[in-house]
Amino acid sequence: MPPSTPRIHRQIPARLAFDGWCRRLKPGAAAWALGLFTLAGAVGVPAPAQAQAPSASAAPSPQGRAQTLAMVDLQAGLHRIRAMVARSPDERATGLMWRTEMPANEGMLFVFEQPQMQCFWMKNTLIPLAIAFIDDDGRIVNLDEMKPQTTNTHCSQRPVRYVLEMNAGWFQRKGVAAGDRLSGGPFRR
Repeated sequence: MPPSTPRIHRQIPARLAFDGWCRRLKPGAAAWALGLFTLAGAVGVPAPAQAQAPSASAAPSPQGRAQTLAMVDLQAGLHRIRAMVARSPDERATGLMWRTEMPANEGMLFVFEQPQMQCFWMKNTLIPLAIAFIDDDGRIVNLDEMKPQTTNTHCSQRPVRYVLEMNAGWFQRKGVAAGDRLSGGPFRR
């Protein structure tokens, strides 16, 4: 090509290019590629803009930007919980990753479209957490404690639509156990 001929660059959205590239990978390699793509995002590839929700709280994202989430007030017996609500797949996937602290009575409520077996891990989560798997009526199915930066899974004992993460030991310190019922937010009686 002669030096005077201009080069034409076609812009392809990063996510589209990544999705097409992953489809051509062998099984198992796509997960590795996703990790590489996520690392690229942490190094400076811009993320898509997030919608702002009213009365929201901010949680850091891997790109260092705050993800803005709606808040809900819950009650566990006499104990008030202020929880960020993660409804979309992206919000649920990010969860509490990259946070270095969380106030004592705050947490994150994960809301899924329908009850199903839910499993969580702590990869890229820097703080220890307690997790409650919750039925549609607000009854806690089971609880677990999770260590930071681990990939072992913590699963519900039966299908649930809601999962609540709090600081490690919160449920035990407050005397909240499996079988107890939460109220407020989606658990209105």
